[in-house]
Amino acid sequence: MPELFRSLASRLRAYVGDRRHTDRHRARLKVSVSLIQKTRKLNGARPDAALLGETRDVSSDGLAIIVPAIHIDGHHLVGEGRALLVELQLPERTIPIKVAPVRYERLDEDEANAGYLIGMRIIEIGEGERISYDEYIAHILEK
Repeated sequence: MPELFRSLASRLRAYVGDRRHTDRHRARLKVSVSLIQKTRKLNGARPDAALLGETRDVSSDGLAIIVPAIHIDGHHLVGEGRALLVELQLPERTIPIKVAPVRYERLDEDEANAGYLIGMRIIEIGEGERISYDEYIAHILEK
C-alpha cells in the first residue's frame, strides 16, 4: 500500500509542481550503492554488499538512481537517518559520494528500467570529487 501512495504523490508532483530547488539534468551513469554501517563487523571490515544501478538525473546537490531492489542484505535503503555510499562512475573516474535518500518509488514493470527510483541528497563529497562532479554537470549542460 505505501507503494501506491508514493506513486500517487509522484504523479501529483508532476501536475502541481516540483519542490526541488536545483535543476536536474538527465544522465545515465553507472553506480554502485552500499550501506554505510554505523557499526563495523568484529574484524573491522565493512560489508561488501552493494547494488548496481544507474543514474536517471543529477544536480549539484543530489541525484536520482535506478536500482533493481530496495534492500541490501535485509536492510531497507531508504529510512530515517540512513546514509548510503554511492560510487558514481564518471567518464574519467569513479567518485565516492555519501548521500541521504529522501524518497523512493517503485517503477512500473512496463518501464525500460523496472526496479526502484531513489532520490538522494548529497551530504558529503570530497573536494576533488566535487570538482569532478561539477565539471561533469557543466559538460552535460554544454551539449
